[in-house]
Amino acid sequence: MSDQPLNILFLCTGNSARSILSEAAANDPRIGQGKLRAWSAGSHPTGRVNPAALALLEREGIATDGLRSQSWDEFSGPQAPALDVVITVCGNAAAEQCPLWPGAPITAHWGVDDPAAVTESEAATRAAFEQAYRILRARIQAFAALPLSSMSAAERLTAAREIGQR
Repeated sequence: MSDQPLNILFLCTGNSARSILSEAAANDPRIGQGKLRAWSAGSHPTGRVNPAALALLEREGIATDGLRSQSWDEFSGPQAPALDVVITVCGNAAAEQCPLWPGAPITAHWGVDDPAAVTESEAATRAAFEQAYRILRARIQAFAALPLSSMSAAERLTAAREIGQR
């Protein structure tokens, strides 16, 4: 196995909140430990990153440069990076027929409630984003803490799916 970072794609339908939080967290060396190179995409991207997601990442001291809501089609063509892992973070994306991904990645589902659906107050929205982020960050940290470079794809698959069940 290689000590190169694993290429990981986080998917959600709109690619504006949960998948964006996951991408940014996984790319932060304090969380992904340099073991992950992450992107995010959506089956039906909104075209904009949710401002509450950006605000949370900024409060956490996580870089937001380059984050954008994009289609998963960008990751299915011949110019796309070879993916090692694809993780869906919302129920809708998990149920959709995904494209064929270069690199034959493993797939897992780490479903989290949609914080963007919480709109009754600014405080409630902020709390929902913080809860979603805490869950996703913990899962990413658990995955990155594994001896990924010495694990087989089957072992990574089992581990990623178990982490999604926590």
